[in-house]
Amino acid sequence: MAPAPALPDRRTRTLILFALAMGGFAIGTSEFAMMGLMPNLTRGFGVDEPAVGHLISSYAIGVVVGAPLLAILGARLPRRRLLLALMGFYALGNLASALAPNYETMLVARFVAGLPHGAYFGVAMLVAASVSPPAQRGAAVSRVLLGLSIAILVGNPLATWLGQQLSWRWTFALVSVLSVLTVVLVARFLAPDPDEPAQTPMRELRAFNTSQVWYALLIGAIGFAGMFCVFSYLAPTLINVTRVAESWIPVALAAFGVGAILGNIAGGWLVDRLQFRAVPVILGWSLLVLLLFPLATAAPWSILPAIVAVGTMGALAPVLQTRLMDVAGDAQTLAAASNHAAFNTANALGPWLGGIAISAGLGWTSTGYVGAATAAAGLLIYAWARRVERRRQPEAPSTC
Repeated sequence: MAPAPALPDRRTRTLILFALAMGGFAIGTSEFAMMGLMPNLTRGFGVDEPAVGHLISSYAIGVVVGAPLLAILGARLPRRRLLLALMGFYALGNLASALAPNYETMLVARFVAGLPHGAYFGVAMLVAASVSPPAQRGAAVSRVLLGLSIAILVGNPLATWLGQQLSWRWTFALVSVLSVLTVVLVARFLAPDPDEPAQTPMRELRAFNTSQVWYALLIGAIGFAGMFCVFSYLAPTLINVTRVAESWIPVALAAFGVGAILGNIAGGWLVDRLQFRAVPVILGWSLLVLLLFPLATAAPWSILPAIVAVGTMGALAPVLQTRLMDVAGDAQTLAAASNHAAFNTANALGPWLGGIAISAGLGWTSTGYVGAATAAAGLLIYAWARRVERRRQPEAPSTC
């Protein structure tokens, strides 16, 4: 048996994880900025809130399309080179968003910006796991995702404030700069790996097609939609239901960021102890939080803790990411990237379902009940996946 490859020392590993998390920070700032900037974008483009919701969905659809496509096209590339290319692409997509002259162009720019999102996170997670001891994989994955959580806590309130004070365009220009900085950091700290196993697109595709991979992706795509359903319409909910000024929006985004960081830490802790069994714990908590959210919107003192609680639903991300590493076999890159396609399917599904409920006259708070229904659906998918897994040991590739 060949000896296991030597891991980087602790200092080098920390710098690598920091560089990868910086990319997560840039992506998180761009992805969630739309929610806080919704009033600014409605005025800037002369459209209503559901139309801005379509900009959120356009980005999410870009992630869904780009994650598997770029993972397959980049399967032959070394992970380091692929990371550099993906973040360079992300810088260009956000620069195009900053310069978009009208709503239609912005729709296209957000789709293009979303294309490298999932593939970057997928490859970054694999790199984080490969440079860490096996017992610390969940913690390593959560540290990369910590960049995304810190973006929600710091980046998005800053982006919203910047949009309110200057222009929403400066937000996407800032993300472009952060993306270039990530390229520099990854190039500096992540050394090429001569022992990295070679992959081919066909090998990845064959190994990807197993039922447990698809169940994990479905849990993310449906069970996670509730968080995005609430968060996407948080700004107009604060203004129209809680009756606070727009200056409260950065505060609310920071509260969501606090929850996201707590959820990210909890998710890493849970997955290292419960593995896949952490999913029903998190989805059960999500169901409770989403059912209580509409009741909490009446006053600032109650809605802020509720927003923190909604943010903790992000604990699901490191759990499903680690699950995919365990069941994907030779399709590690494709499965890891597809996890973010699944979450951005949720990011498209949540605002769409919420928009339907709002347009039907059910009110801004209906997003909580719609989101609770998606969390319940995620629990049902988990239960079915566990049932199938118990009946099939070991799992054979499915034919569907």
